[in-house]
Amino acid sequence: MKSSIENSTFITTSEKVAFDKVHREKIKFNMSRYDVAVDKGLKKYSNLDIARDRAGFLKYKVINELDRFLIEFEDNFTENGGKIIWAQNSEEALKEIHNITSKHNIKSAVKSKSMTTEEIELNDALINDGIDVVETDLGEFIVQQAGQKPYHIVTPAMHMSKEDVALLYNEKFNTPEDLTPEELTLYTRKLLREKFTSADLGITGANFLIADTGSIALTENEGNGMLSMSFPKVHIAIAGIEKIIPKLEDLDLYWPLLAAHGTGQSMTVYNSIISGPRKNSEIDGPENMYLILLDNGRVNLLKEEKQRQALSCIRCGACLNACPVYKNIGGHTYNTTYSGPIGSVITPYLAGEKKYKHLSFASSLCGKCTTVCPVKIPLHELLLINRNHAVKKGYTTFFEKQTNNISSKVLGSRKLLDLFSGKTKNALMNLSVAGIWGPRRDLPKIAPKSFNQLWKEKEK
Repeated sequence: MKSSIENSTFITTSEKVAFDKVHREKIKFNMSRYDVAVDKGLKKYSNLDIARDRAGFLKYKVINELDRFLIEFEDNFTENGGKIIWAQNSEEALKEIHNITSKHNIKSAVKSKSMTTEEIELNDALINDGIDVVETDLGEFIVQQAGQKPYHIVTPAMHMSKEDVALLYNEKFNTPEDLTPEELTLYTRKLLREKFTSADLGITGANFLIADTGSIALTENEGNGMLSMSFPKVHIAIAGIEKIIPKLEDLDLYWPLLAAHGTGQSMTVYNSIISGPRKNSEIDGPENMYLILLDNGRVNLLKEEKQRQALSCIRCGACLNACPVYKNIGGHTYNTTYSGPIGSVITPYLAGEKKYKHLSFASSLCGKCTTVCPVKIPLHELLLINRNHAVKKGYTTFFEKQTNNISSKVLGSRKLLDLFSGKTKNALMNLSVAGIWGPRRDLPKIAPKSFNQLWKEKEK
């Protein structure tokens, strides 16, 4: 029953957002800028396909040997002075973070952009513990002030125009309503600088976990990640167990691919490698560094022979920007941490197949998501496999089952197909599927005679 409610809510919200002209104009504008930048960025590769082949092969190799690489990473990270905490789910992760903040008497925290922290709803947990937590990525800060979740895994405030942001700041900070983007950025910068210098805790994600050095690699464009790590006395990084790459040298492959596919840059502005807390000889950096390694359903994906390839994702957002469904219904409609094609593939395993099976059906299967993926995940094929799993496990309604059964029998029988006239078939179509087809689309008309009937008449 709950699955049907989720699906119904998804369809209702999708229709509302898809026909919101103001929303569509904002997304169209922001997507067009992305398309131009990325097209330019990808042209810098002499042979992009070779780079994608190598990146996909290496990540998939790691996924298939994940236990070995995780052990190697843990040994090296702890040798560097860091502390690793393994968390099976969100509850365990939040409990361990609570223990850390209590131990160090944390009162305030600065946080760089991290989808993994969104996944475990860390901000709410910290606020409930009485800790002042602020997002320091500009887009994340805007979304936090608006009381919303990120709209996109790379550009969280993609759905907002500069006018929207100016009005939001006027409401929250009593700034003038007509501030320019530059003025809004400078205002935010000044506000956040005070947060950085006074925070007890810095929180980050990790784009990559480097096994042979026991380091985390962090990619950003604003410097807020570096400040979140270097000023506070305690640093907590949170990463999914799938973020492993074998060697430091592999960043030479992954950093440019992530930048080119994510924002169209040759390289992002700030790329940091952190190998633990500060040493005695160093003058800045945290005194204590913790890394939460999160499962939270990833093992469910790992068990699947084909779908596990989705764990190769480097979170560039390219598949979202290419997806015609995402472009029309927007990021918030998915009601999940990870939206778009990659979210539709992995969310049923991270958050429950029965509850989120409908996401795998929200696709045109055009295949563009697969075409643009920098690690060559066959996303549209995995969506089909997810659909097959959902049907086999019985996560379908009575109407869906009956429709499929009747359709299979009719479409598999020439006699039944030619039993009724075109007029009767159109009437039956209107009765059975017109509602699902939607009020804003014209239901295709079936011809008075089938091709088979026309062929027989021609032969006579």
